[in-house]
Amino acid sequence: MTAQADELKPNTPENEKENPDEVPEDDDGTMSLTAHLTELRSRLIKSLFAIVVGSLIAWIFLDGITKFLTAPVGKLYYMQPGEAFFTYLKIDITAGFLIALPVIFFHVWQFFLPALTRAERAILGVLVPMSVILFFTGLAFSFFLILPTALKFFMGFGTEDLQTLFSFKNYFDFVIMFVLPFGFVFELPLIIIVLGKLGILTSEFLGKYRRIVFFLSFVIGALVTTPDVITQIAVAIPVMFLYEFGYLVVKYVLRK
Repeated sequence: MTAQADELKPNTPENEKENPDEVPEDDDGTMSLTAHLTELRSRLIKSLFAIVVGSLIAWIFLDGITKFLTAPVGKLYYMQPGEAFFTYLKIDITAGFLIALPVIFFHVWQFFLPALTRAERAILGVLVPMSVILFFTGLAFSFFLILPTALKFFMGFGTEDLQTLFSFKNYFDFVIMFVLPFGFVFELPLIIIVLGKLGILTSEFLGKYRRIVFFLSFVIGALVTTPDVITQIAVAIPVMFLYEFGYLVVKYVLRK
C-alpha cells in the first residue's frame, strides 16, 4: 500500500524539490519577451564591463601592442595635437575588446541557449571556444597575409617626388578595416549552423546560392587585396571552405 501511495502521490512543488537538478522533459526553453529583454540587457552590461577590464589590461601593454601593429610600416607621424592620444585610446579599446572576446562570445551563445534542446546545450561548451578560435584565426590570416601584401601594393605608387607618409590615425584605421572583418568572416560556419538550427536557413537554400557565394568570395578577394591573383585566391578559398563546412553540417548533422 505504501508503494502504491507513493506512485499515486501528486507531483507537487514539495516533490519537485526532492530532485532539484532534474530538468522537466517538456522544458522547451521558451521565455517571454520581457525575460528575453532583461537577459539581453544583463548580458550587454556584463560584456561592456569585460571590455572595460580588457582595456585596462591592454593599457599596461599599450607600447608593445602599438609596436606590433606598426611593424609592417615602421615609423609613423601624427598631424594634429590630439591625434596620437585619441589613436592610442582607440587602440586600447580595440585591444580591450579582443581580450574580452571570450566573455562576449560566451554571453552571445548563452543568450541563444533557451532556443536549444538539452542535448544541444551540451554543444555550447564547444561553440564558445570554437567561435573565439575562428575569430582570432581570421585576424591572424588577415594581419600576416593580406595586410602586408596590401601595404606593399599601395606603397609601390611612391616615387622620388611622391613619398609615402603614413599618419598614426590613418594607418590604424587602415589596419582595422583590413583585419577585423576577417575575424567575423571566419565565424561564417557557426552563424550558418545557428541559423540552420533556428530554421532560418536550410540546406536547400544554402546549396541553391552556393555558386553565388563562391563568386562573391573572389570578388571580395579582388576588392580587399592587391591585383596579385595568388593573394586573391588565398582570400577566396577560406570563405568558400567555411561556407561549405556550414552547409554540410546543416544538411547532414542538423538535417534541415
